[in-house]
Amino acid sequence: MSENIEEYVVDAWIALLRAKDASLAYVEKSLKDNGLPPFAWYDVLWELDKAGDAGLRPFEIEQQKLLSQYSLSRLLGRLEKAGYLVKTQCQSDGRGHQVTITPQGQAIREQMWAVYSRGIQATIGDRLNEQECRQLRHILGPLMHEKSDA
Repeated sequence: MSENIEEYVVDAWIALLRAKDASLAYVEKSLKDNGLPPFAWYDVLWELDKAGDAGLRPFEIEQQKLLSQYSLSRLLGRLEKAGYLVKTQCQSDGRGHQVTITPQGQAIREQMWAVYSRGIQATIGDRLNEQECRQLRHILGPLMHEKSDA
């Protein structure tokens, strides 16, 4: 891979990261100002809520999130201590755990979504029209999939 990269590519990279950081900082502050847990909790609770009663194995959550196994284990521990999830022995693998969301976890996720969704609206919906949002999604689509180095 070449070390010579076009300036416009670097500019696009910087804009993408700054926009992401600014948007997430706004959401994090909004959650904190409303006495709610940090954003990372929402992501895990959302995955568990989608999984329903079947729950998920920690490695399945890890595959969906960009968290190391150690970070995820600590996060799951904090969520369990808060009463937002339960860990049970996995029926198919006695060494593993199944993680399911509790009613309290569903309730806090819904409270977080009320604040989070307002953050999405404030950082994107209030600044871009429908066509621009669709264009942005179209432009970012190819960036969300890993490229193999064949």
